[in-house]
Amino acid sequence: MSAVAPVKAPAVAPGAEGSSHAGPPLRLRGRMLPLAVTVSLFVLMATVGSIAYPGFFSLQVFLNLLIDNAFLCVVAVGMTFVILSGGIDLSVGAVIAFTTMVSASLVEKHGWSPFQVIPLVLAIGTLFGAFMGFLIERFRLQPFIVTLAGMFLARGLCCVISIDSISITNDVYSELSQLRLPVWGDASISLSALIALIVVALGVFVAHWTPFGRAVYAVGGNEQSALLMGLPVRGTIIGVYTLSGFCSALGGVLFTFYMLSGYGLHALGLELDAIAAVVIGGTLLTGGVGYIVGTLFGVMMLGIIQTLISFDGTLSSWWTRIVVGALLFVFCLMQRLLGARAQRH
Repeated sequence: MSAVAPVKAPAVAPGAEGSSHAGPPLRLRGRMLPLAVTVSLFVLMATVGSIAYPGFFSLQVFLNLLIDNAFLCVVAVGMTFVILSGGIDLSVGAVIAFTTMVSASLVEKHGWSPFQVIPLVLAIGTLFGAFMGFLIERFRLQPFIVTLAGMFLARGLCCVISIDSISITNDVYSELSQLRLPVWGDASISLSALIALIVVALGVFVAHWTPFGRAVYAVGGNEQSALLMGLPVRGTIIGVYTLSGFCSALGGVLFTFYMLSGYGLHALGLELDAIAAVVIGGTLLTGGVGYIVGTLFGVMMLGIIQTLISFDGTLSSWWTRIVVGALLFVFCLMQRLLGARAQRH
C-alpha cells in the first residue's frame, strides 16, 4: 500500500490569520508607515504654504527645493545604503569640503582642466570610502570611530592645501553652475538637480533590483543570517562605504558648482543633515529597512521647512533646526514603537 503524501496547508502571512480579507502583513505595513508619514507631512506642509503665502504653490518653488539641496540629496543616497547595512558615515561633509579644495586648487593654482579634475576627485572620494570600509570590515572596527577619523583626516587635509577660501573663476564651472534646463513654462531645473534625480533613480534600481542591494538589506537585517545564507557580507560592507565615498565626492562636485569656491569649512555639519534626511525618509537606524525614495522626500522635507520659514520672514533661520530636531524625535520614537510592535507579533 503506497503512502499518501500529506497536503501542505498554504502559508498564512503574519497578522492575516482568521480573515481572508485581512490587510498586508504587519511587518510590511510597519516598513511602509514611516515613508507614508513623510510623504503625508510633505503634502501637508506644501498645502499649508500654498494657503498661507501667495506664490508658494508654483512649480519653480518646488524645483528650487531640489536645486538648493542637490548636493545633499546625492550624499543622502549614499548615506542611505550605509545606514541600511547597519553602519554610519560621519565623513561625508568633510569629503565634500576636501573635494571643493582639491578642485579649486588644481583648477585655479595649477591650471588643470575641469574635465581632468572632476574624474580625479570622484576617484579620490571613492577610494577614501573603500579604505574606510576595508578598515571597518577587516578589523571589525566601529563605523562611528572609523568615519569620525576619516572626517578629521579630510578636514585636516583641506587645511594643508589652504586655510583660506579659494574662489573658482574657471569659465566651465561658471557655465555649468548657471546652466538651466527648461521643464514647463518658465520653470527650469539646474544641472546639479538633474544629476541628483539620476542618482536617486540609480539608487532605487541598485537597492531593489540588484544582488548588491538585496545583500545590503540582508546584512542590515541580520549579518549572521546573511553569512549563513552565503551572501558576500565582506564585499557588501566595503561596497556601501565605497558607494558613500563616491556619492560624497559627487556631492562635492555639485557643491563646487553651487558655491564656486573651495574651502575647508564648506559643508560643516552636513553629515548630520544627511542622516536627518535618511531617518525622516523612513530608514531605520538599526538597518535593514528603508527606501531611497523616502530619502528624496526627507531631503525635500528639510528644504520645504527652510522655504516656509523664509517665506514667513519673521522667524530666525534657526527655527529650521528646531523643527528638524522635533521631527527626528518623532520619527525615532515611531521607529522604536514599530520595532517593538513587530517583535510582539
